[in-house]
Amino acid sequence: MSTIARRPLRADARRNREKVVAAASSAFAEIGLEAQVEDIARRAGVGVGTVYRHFPTKDALVEALAEEHFERLADTVEAALEEHGDAWDVFSTAIWRAATAAADDVAWCEIIGGRPRAGDAGSHGQQRLRAALATLIGRAQAAGVMREDATVDDIKTIMCGFGHVAAAQRAGAELDWKRYLGIALDGLQAR
Repeated sequence: MSTIARRPLRADARRNREKVVAAASSAFAEIGLEAQVEDIARRAGVGVGTVYRHFPTKDALVEALAEEHFERLADTVEAALEEHGDAWDVFSTAIWRAATAAADDVAWCEIIGGRPRAGDAGSHGQQRLRAALATLIGRAQAAGVMREDATVDDIKTIMCGFGHVAAAQRAGAELDWKRYLGIALDGLQAR
């Protein structure tokens, strides 16, 4: 990562970047990672050059979308920290909410299922998500309702597996991501 400080974007450049990210999110969610930069530019109402000015490669755009997705996942899981009740119910409900939102996004399933590097970036959203998951796991373990050896990395692995299944299901495979996520969560419960 560069140590050169970035200047803040001008207001019009910031708006264009936001439009490109929103258009890419929409195109990738609908079409998957095969969405073309030209389609993204058209959806954003900007030229292809504007897309490349902000994101020199399609991978850079995918990484920006992954960071935004991790921020949304972190929001979902952090919201669960405020919920009261059975620790297992709070944990599993948070995972189901996050998974349901992710399953509707073709590109996210492709990213998690086929581009594990995008999940290793160490972004702010991932750090927030990791901390919130660790808290929920700790609460469930302290209540005796979750396996004592369960870790945040276990959840990450489950979500990557879920990404593979959801992507395959979208491609026509006779799989049910909800069934597999339920099985995985059952395996985390204390017996």
